[in-house]
Amino acid sequence: MTAPETKTPVDRNTPTGRAVITLHQQLTDLEERTDEWPGANVVDILSGWLEQFDFTAPAVAHIPPRPPGQAWILRRWDRHEDGIDLFADEASALAQLARHARGSWDNLLGDESVPDKPPADDRTAVDLYYGPGRDHRPEQGYSLWAATISGRSRPRTVPLAFQFPDAADCGRANRAAVFHAGIHGGLPCLEVDGILIFGYLDPEVGAVRVSVHLDGAPDHLVRPDGTVPLRVKVEDTVVLDDSNAEGAPRPSLLDTLLDAADAVRIPKEPILSAALAAGILWRCPACHWDNPAAAVCCEGPGPCRTPQPAPGVGTTRELSEP
Repeated sequence: MTAPETKTPVDRNTPTGRAVITLHQQLTDLEERTDEWPGANVVDILSGWLEQFDFTAPAVAHIPPRPPGQAWILRRWDRHEDGIDLFADEASALAQLARHARGSWDNLLGDESVPDKPPADDRTAVDLYYGPGRDHRPEQGYSLWAATISGRSRPRTVPLAFQFPDAADCGRANRAAVFHAGIHGGLPCLEVDGILIFGYLDPEVGAVRVSVHLDGAPDHLVRPDGTVPLRVKVEDTVVLDDSNAEGAPRPSLLDTLLDAADAVRIPKEPILSAALAAGILWRCPACHWDNPAAAVCCEGPGPCRTPQPAPGVGTTRELSEP
């Protein structure tokens, strides 16, 4: 037995849905009066019905508001620092904690309850270092919790045939840009056509930080997929470009593979192990951060700036751990 074909529901709360219902009612009334659908009458009904639609309007994409996101907040303290970091998931926060624990494992020497070498599993390493109750080391500790993040996201309607503003429109927006100085404890930022670009010195990270906030971008800068074309350049090097312009750099094969692993929720460790074995990445012997081959010193998020070891040094042990 063939299953009945699924019918598309009509939404009475939309103009298009109400128009479809009106047409159905007109044709039903015609059939009840004449017991058929006379061609001339149907043409008259359809002609009047079609006149209410604007077929010259451009096709648009309706982008719903972005749902609230979740971030994991890690606060870690010891005798020398007390800092807070944000992470996209719990596993990333635990990995950061585990890197610190492994880099400080010598502090546990003499404690017969822990192994001489830190375990490969992040959670196990953290629990052994801090203790299941986080009370093994009174002068050190951490707090880790999830928080909901919601911005100024709003529904948008943008044309499918996206066109970035022309030179005249860009010039007007650039001339109207406003600089907001970092007064009253705030951070300095440049506002261009609703987009906020923060640039400031971060003493905790020990680096110059640049942050771009796109929630306030007007609809004419938003593509049908909800993104804003963005190119970031440091000195003469383009470090990010999703503008699809000719010559724009493309993600490396490693980044593409890691992004794909995230998308389908498969472990990334085999990919990282292969990258380490091939010399595409090198693992910091102090904090265990994975760095690109071109990095001459550790580029981890903490203060570690350990120089890259000589080829072959400190990599065999990392790859052979269970």
